[in-house]
Amino acid sequence: MSLGVFAAVLAAALVHAGWNVLIKGAADKLAMTVSVAIGAALVAAVILPFQPMPAPESWPFLCASVLLQSVYFLLIARAYRVVDMSLAYPLMRGAAPLVVALVGATVFGETLRIGQWMAIGLISAGIGALALGAFRQPLATAGTATALCNALVIAAYTLVDASGVRLSGAPVAYALLLAILTGVVTTAVVFAGRARPKLSVRTLGLGLVGGAATTLSYGVALWAMTRAAVAPVAALRETSIIFALALSRLVFGESIGGRRVAAALLVMAGVAGLRLF
Repeated sequence: MSLGVFAAVLAAALVHAGWNVLIKGAADKLAMTVSVAIGAALVAAVILPFQPMPAPESWPFLCASVLLQSVYFLLIARAYRVVDMSLAYPLMRGAAPLVVALVGATVFGETLRIGQWMAIGLISAGIGALALGAFRQPLATAGTATALCNALVIAAYTLVDASGVRLSGAPVAYALLLAILTGVVTTAVVFAGRARPKLSVRTLGLGLVGGAATTLSYGVALWAMTRAAVAPVAALRETSIIFALALSRLVFGESIGGRRVAAALLVMAGVAGLRLF
């Protein structure tokens, strides 16, 4: 992985943690989640006309990813309603690269070295520590289960998009179309259900900022997957865990705790190992 790709993915990780703060800090988390999805669609719709369209071969992957990412947005809102960001975010983001590394080695024929497998072991240990600690707290059980479920969704759409963007021949347009379609589907699913989120002008305005952030963050990650192996890119992107822990402490005053920090550091050591090895 070149220095340019490395720096771009690292910056995208910070941006990703930032827009999650908007959802966690909102009184109506579902409304903010929908606003972010709408904001992402609007930003993408403005830019898309100036981009070449993705190749037809990538469209089946694009459609599959839209469904997965819609589920991802809804699970984020649910997780943040019942558990701290400093717990939910590391679980969601930290477990995903583990699955990507395991499955991606077969799907993309990317052979992992011994050092990379050792890094995966560190990630597994960190995630296990976070999960076991959370399940000792009855109120956190639902949020923890939701976060871990979302980790599988994240891994699934990462693998789907890694295939799709490589076939697209136009990674920017692929990311923009993904944002537009995901925004439409997510909004339709929410309003088709019983929930009725209140979309105020302020919420929609913040959603526009968050939407721009998520489109930029994931767009950079998809672009990087056309320049480097999938597993290291997916793992490096999850340095957002460190940014999320810092932001949850600074913005929400959440108590991180020594155990949670130690578990997160194990995850990050594994993420760093995947990059270094």
